[in-house]
Amino acid sequence: MSIAIRRAAPQDATVISGHRDAMFVEMGTAQEVVAAASGPALAWIAAALRDGRYVGLLASPAGEQVVLGGVGVCWLDLPPNTHTTVDRRAYLLNMYVSPEFRGRGLARRLVDEALEVCRESGVTAVSLHASDAGRPLYERLGFVATNEMRLTLD
Repeated sequence: MSIAIRRAAPQDATVISGHRDAMFVEMGTAQEVVAAASGPALAWIAAALRDGRYVGLLASPAGEQVVLGGVGVCWLDLPPNTHTTVDRRAYLLNMYVSPEFRGRGLARRLVDEALEVCRESGVTAVSLHASDAGRPLYERLGFVATNEMRLTLD
């Protein structure tokens, strides 16, 4: 099967949001927590696709509309630091491949394409949060764990 990867359009926000919801459920997030975040995430994704803050990449069988998986690139405006002299960074998110299409190299192709989008944009620093299932792929691509921390404010 020949797979084509294309850039997402604003009308693809529902597909991306559905993949995002499935990703979080598969990682063990409670269904009600995913449901509460789903609507706001869909609105953000649609707006970000329109204004360019988010580049979505979607994989489909050549000539078909069904989406087998996707990944997103979110642009971050941050000051240069010891890792990059560029004031724009990339964050990969919403990486998802439908279960029946896993193990065929599709995730690797999607991430490779996302990294090419980053290179074309002049970005030299890319980060992400890896699920346990995704961590081996990212490590093979050269990603390294960092000491990032998080606090959720009430």
